[in-house]
Amino acid sequence: MTSDPLPSPLDRLSRVRVVLHSPRHPGNIGAAARAMKTMGLSRLALVMPERFPDDEAYRRASGARDLIDAIVQHPDLDAAAAGCVAVVAVAARPRDHAPVSMPPRTLMPRLLELAAHGEVALVFGNETNGLARADVNRCDFLTRIPTDAAYASLNLGAAVQVLCYELRSAALAAAGTDGGALPGDELDSPLARHGQVAQLLAHAERTLVALDFLDPDRPSRLMERIARLARKARLEQEEVNILRGVLAAAEALCGRPAGGT
Repeated sequence: MTSDPLPSPLDRLSRVRVVLHSPRHPGNIGAAARAMKTMGLSRLALVMPERFPDDEAYRRASGARDLIDAIVQHPDLDAAAAGCVAVVAVAARPRDHAPVSMPPRTLMPRLLELAAHGEVALVFGNETNGLARADVNRCDFLTRIPTDAAYASLNLGAAVQVLCYELRSAALAAAGTDGGALPGDELDSPLARHGQVAQLLAHAERTLVALDFLDPDRPSRLMERIARLARKARLEQEEVNILRGVLAAAEALCGRPAGGT
């Protein structure tokens, strides 16, 4: 019995979700859709948009009205990233204790590798404040467009265009040099999905509280560091199962299972 062939780098673009978190201006939603379509991406999602549906989104989308029609709205980032094997936060400034940070030209080929194993997401914050710290820390990677320090402001639609261009460039380079294979395509077991890692981290927090290692009233940034460590590891599903088994055993030994899922 042979396994199904992995999708080619260009085919993997269909597995990329572009998530706009709390966009304020519907015109930027349309501009993002147009930017995506020019680079062969088609999956646009929104988290709590201020104004949508709106005619301005269709006007700015131009020939990408089909992407606007297919938009999926979500109540929060976890819902928008559900089922993804990798989630990238796009930020304008560095963040303390943030996920692993790479420039777009380094990270986009890596994201295409991961897209061989499932869906991935690029998450953009709103036009005024960007992404909240808590949402950045829910992601696996952080990337920043290297703008000039004297004027770093970049329109949301333009930011989406830059990242989509880098993704398409990486896909074209891979398809043209090795017939479609990318390093790291083969795994022993499927990569853990976003929700599975989130459940692992919640389980770890409950267990550390039960062990009196973590004071829930004074948590410091321990869980942020543990989350960063887990996401750097790019855990496979079997590895998540092993770690959750270890946590359950630790809870049993201390005699105070914290409950939960």
